[in-house]
Amino acid sequence: MENKKLPRVAYFCMEYGLESNFKLYAGGLGILAGDYLKAAKEMGLPVVGIGILWKQGYTEQHIGEDGYPYDAYRNYTRNYDFLKDTGVKVKVKIRNKDVYCKVWLVDSFDNAPLYLLDTDIPENGDRWITGQLYGWFGEERVAQEIVLGIGGVRALRALGIDVDIYHFNEGHAVLAGIELIREKMENQGMSFEEAWEATRKEIVFTTHTPVKEGNESHDLELLMYMGANNGLTIEQLAQIGGVPFNMTVAGLRLSKIANGVSKLHGQTANKMWQHIENKAPIISITNGIHRGTWVDKRITEAYKKGTGLLETHNLLKKELIDFVYKKTGVKLDADKLLIGFSRRAAPYKRSDLIFTNEKAIGEYLRDRKIQIVFSGKGHPLDDVGKEIVARIVKMTKKYPESVVFLEDYDMTIGKMLTRGADVWLNNPRRPLEASGTSGMKAAMNGVLNLSILDGWWPEACIDGVNGWQFGDGFESDNFEELDKHDAEALYDVLLNKVVPTYYNDKKKWEEMMKESIRTTFEAFSANRMLQEYYDLMYTK
Repeated sequence: MENKKLPRVAYFCMEYGLESNFKLYAGGLGILAGDYLKAAKEMGLPVVGIGILWKQGYTEQHIGEDGYPYDAYRNYTRNYDFLKDTGVKVKVKIRNKDVYCKVWLVDSFDNAPLYLLDTDIPENGDRWITGQLYGWFGEERVAQEIVLGIGGVRALRALGIDVDIYHFNEGHAVLAGIELIREKMENQGMSFEEAWEATRKEIVFTTHTPVKEGNESHDLELLMYMGANNGLTIEQLAQIGGVPFNMTVAGLRLSKIANGVSKLHGQTANKMWQHIENKAPIISITNGIHRGTWVDKRITEAYKKGTGLLETHNLLKKELIDFVYKKTGVKLDADKLLIGFSRRAAPYKRSDLIFTNEKAIGEYLRDRKIQIVFSGKGHPLDDVGKEIVARIVKMTKKYPESVVFLEDYDMTIGKMLTRGADVWLNNPRRPLEASGTSGMKAAMNGVLNLSILDGWWPEACIDGVNGWQFGDGFESDNFEELDKHDAEALYDVLLNKVVPTYYNDKKKWEEMMKESIRTTFEAFSANRMLQEYYDLMYTK
């Protein structure tokens, strides 16, 4: 790509995962955004990120004495010595009062410039708007979206950064589109319809999940009360986002083109939103990962040399075992099969599916032929997700030598598990997993995926060659039927294919590791993803 001809992109996202202790991320959306900025820097692309400086970040989640997760928050922002003060402050109106947003710059993690808005400054009466990532709903959430969207565009103007394309990475950013419309109406005398049409040429939109909770809606009256309408009438808001105002619908109607984050998710998103009139076409651009962050150099070197891949993996496995021991006091066996499972404890991801039939799996856990390391957080307000965590913790008491739960899931835990496990287990309810980038990280480290055909895996899986599939793409609205079907399929493949190969055919295992790396290293990199964004969305 020749940079002189490339459009400058402003990438808006509510969360960014750049480094484990920089607490601006909750899960996969933020990790993807961080990887996007790192790849943009690596490729020398004209990209800037816009986000929020969260004072307390996402929840710290620990396990209480009763085995149930609890949430804790601490103030982080004063400890970030790498933040650069741009000297810029912008103003937004919230509840008819001026709120000032200080703009900080982050370019400390080999990332493209990331500008963060912060309301925790003396000028504001309500300094807590940028307090907790996903900590609130209702008025506070709308206030945060005003800061990100409207404040983000104003920050770009104040910084003197000219932008060709605004990329809304998920619906939280769509109020930036309302600000772009307001600018054209006020500064260029355009009508609402003209301003909307002109604005659409500048915006692209990524939808990230089929799950209802990830496609947020607000009452129009609430948006008007908060000032999110930004000069538009309630009828104009309804034209953009519907009634109630759905942030994903608004993203689809404010953009020239939109994308799902895997081929399967693109199909799912088109079905899901087919009833929406005047929406952008939805294509598929599969997510990718930043290899420099997630892939261990020793594995890559062994793969390139063509020798010692399994030996190198076993070193990483021992590092994981030591890491687990330091955190939990449990010493896992380096000679026994080790399964990794770390992701948000959302109900559809079914973290505890493997325990559905204890008769089937129990003897393998008792004999330590199978060891499993889990990690993940339930959303602070998701009691069902927290119950899943509590059930896994209960299994760690029942099988203390073979089932482990690492509390307070973060990027460090994610890195250790996607490098050191033997097998990466993934079992969401198809087709609710939009992408699932943790499996890509595992695959590039030679960790073999054992997964439902959901998200990215249908594009990558060569069953029995570079990993395994189970479930055969089965779908059902009856969750009881679906869970029973998928659990049986999981036991069949795990116990009749994965376990025998691991213990009886190490040569085949190493060959599969090589194939896992060969088939994913380029195809599921963030570099490829960014190239496709430029080719298919930004320059169209």
